[in-house]
Amino acid sequence: MRFRAKIVDLACLNHFSRIINTIAKLAKTCTLRLTDSKLYFILADKVANGGVSMWCDLCQGNFFDEFQMEGVAAEHNEIYLELVPENLSRALKTAQSAKAVKIKLTNKHCPCLRVAVELPSLSSSSRIVTHDIPVGVIPRRLWNDFREPGVPDFDVSIYLPVLKTMKSVVERMKNLSNSIVIEANLSGEMNLKIETDLVSVTTHFKDLGNPPWASEDGCQSSPGRDLESMAEARIDIKKLQQLLAGQQVNPTKALCNIVSKRIVHFILLHEDVSLQYFIPALA
Repeated sequence: MRFRAKIVDLACLNHFSRIINTIAKLAKTCTLRLTDSKLYFILADKVANGGVSMWCDLCQGNFFDEFQMEGVAAEHNEIYLELVPENLSRALKTAQSAKAVKIKLTNKHCPCLRVAVELPSLSSSSRIVTHDIPVGVIPRRLWNDFREPGVPDFDVSIYLPVLKTMKSVVERMKNLSNSIVIEANLSGEMNLKIETDLVSVTTHFKDLGNPPWASEDGCQSSPGRDLESMAEARIDIKKLQQLLAGQQVNPTKALCNIVSKRIVHFILLHEDVSLQYFIPALA
């Protein structure tokens, strides 16, 4: 099992760093799945237990100048590692003006991702700062626990308003309640509501648009649904705020799918990155 990669392009490095920052804000630990074409960051808390889950994938070719890996076996050419994303985020913070960053899977005293940051120096020799990030190697028999979550058969799918706007609304509401109701319909309208014994506050968004999901990919919203009728789910406001506050991917498209009273599924898309985030509804 071997893995080594190198980033030279500064713009790619900063973009990669922002993605890792976002993931570090969403997950204390996560699984890094490496294949020869993609990297996946996976948080597979069981939604049934009230945990959020996350699935982020990026094409390695858009970030790395060199990328070599050999998986656990020829027919299973993949590597699954458990890591604390905050550690990787910290290591990359030292790389903001780096000439190159190399990442390599090593095994000195325990398995580690070694991040070697080559910094520009005034003399002819370069300075290299090395971070060893401990990782756990996930055995082959457990890989099935980390499959991509299916898109649930949602009642409504809608584009999100500008995330900064949504974030400031949610931050204000967070001081008033622990939960928030997200509701939307197929006419491009979405409401964020909190209701407590003392106060009820609703923010309305309209003309957001609904994604034109193709029926062949099997995740069509309920056929024959009344366009005006709202689908809603009450979720933990802190989990939503965490998603919005940690957001550094600057998605070109952001949307959410609502399965009434069951789950809210967020999808943030950037040219070369897709981040999915599932927040289960509160009873």
